[in-house]
Amino acid sequence: MSLQVWLAFIVAALLISLSPGPGAISCMASGMRYGYRRTLANIAGMQLGIALQLVVVGIGLGALLAASAFAFELVRAVGVAYLCYLAWQQLHAPDKPVEIGQQSHSPSSPRALLTHGFLVNASNPKATIFLLAVLPQFIDAQAPALPQYLVCMATLTATDLVVMSGYALFASRVLRLLREPHHIRWMNRGFGGMFMLAAGFLALFRRA
Repeated sequence: MSLQVWLAFIVAALLISLSPGPGAISCMASGMRYGYRRTLANIAGMQLGIALQLVVVGIGLGALLAASAFAFELVRAVGVAYLCYLAWQQLHAPDKPVEIGQQSHSPSSPRALLTHGFLVNASNPKATIFLLAVLPQFIDAQAPALPQYLVCMATLTATDLVVMSGYALFASRVLRLLREPHHIRWMNRGFGGMFMLAAGFLALFRRA
């Protein structure tokens, strides 16, 4: 992969990461609730989800997902169901901020947040289709494919880490200043509504 192509892919990766979606919502909701440092586990899980998506595209399963209506609908149903579950969870979250001293007793352990982040990205067939459409444009068919896919994976992971960290930091530094119960209640409802909206968009998504 030439430097020019790699720089173009960085721009594409940034646009992919910056686009509003379940990942951004998840990072902000977690950052508001648990703070930036604990949200790093959620962000790390999301990168594992991205890695899985790239592996799926790289070994050709993405093409199968794009061609098979049944496989696509199955994965999409799982994704929609999980986003609805996240919406329900957010809507029923306690209407009080988590204090620093209470964090070790929180039911959302680092492992749970890691799994949560992974499932958000791994259960999104829209991301697979998008990568299947975008990624081949940056792959040189005359050169070995594996090193190019590894470069793309590292680049997309690095840019997504930066962007998702920005979302989480914003939520942890700004939204956590709103500490009154009615503030927390309305923010929980807002994030729950956004998860529902993301589920609706995924349910209505149609392949080209």
